[in-house]
Amino acid sequence: MSAVTQGMLPGHAARAAPRAGWGAGAYALPLLGLMIIAFDLPILLMLAQSVLSPQPTLEHWAELGQSPVYLRVLGNTFQMALITALVCGALGYPLAFWIRCLKPRAQLVALSLVLLPFWISVLVRTYAWIVVLGNAGLVNRSLLWLGLTEAPLPFLYNTLGVTIGTTNVLLPFLVLPLVASMMKMDERLFQAAATLGASRMAIFWRVFFPLTLPAFAAGTLLVFILTLGFYVTPAILGGGRVPMIANMLDVLINVMPRWEVAAAISTLLLGATILLFGLYRMVGGRRS
Repeated sequence: MSAVTQGMLPGHAARAAPRAGWGAGAYALPLLGLMIIAFDLPILLMLAQSVLSPQPTLEHWAELGQSPVYLRVLGNTFQMALITALVCGALGYPLAFWIRCLKPRAQLVALSLVLLPFWISVLVRTYAWIVVLGNAGLVNRSLLWLGLTEAPLPFLYNTLGVTIGTTNVLLPFLVLPLVASMMKMDERLFQAAATLGASRMAIFWRVFFPLTLPAFAAGTLLVFILTLGFYVTPAILGGGRVPMIANMLDVLINVMPRWEVAAAISTLLLGATILLFGLYRMVGGRRS
């Protein structure tokens, strides 16, 4: 039997497959090593400082629990993340549903408008809100001209201003995956429900909404996690009056400096993010 014939036998093919698979996986090893050395290792070394001073210690963690300043900033950050996630969810779901109901050409235009903010720097967009919401901005001048107010309203340098800015930046992160999920739905499901006598409202709440709930929950969670690390928007639109974790880390690293405490806060934030993602996966697995 020739070597070519032997190579065509199933046994030889089965033995050759693992070697081919291992060879394909080996090409990814240099990239994996680069990611570990360039990205993961520096983060792990930084997080290790939370328990080193330089000897192993937990005094930095104890300082977090004993200082009301750190606890207040942590609580304010999670509160802002929750508010932003809820606002993005309240605005993003109707927007995504409206885009789905449009004709194909109109959908393309609407999606282009949703993507437009990604083409502009976050810094520029944040400063643009000062022009719009400032005491002499477009909104306050319009309200004064219409006689609805007697003095400019404080839209900036408070929780409202930061919420507006973070929602403006993060809303596309919820809308785009939600639109993609809605576009994949089989129209025959809704036709079958209508044939069985279901009203349009019943079809939405009992068929459409449950099918989009996983994508909606994932997008809302993504917005929540991204808000936890926001720095530019709270610094500009908050004016230092809405402290968040990223702004506090900037002070701890560049002003004080307290690298160990900053590492402990970063570790706590990373742990909270992993916990939230784990809860989402657990709830999603049970639903499945």
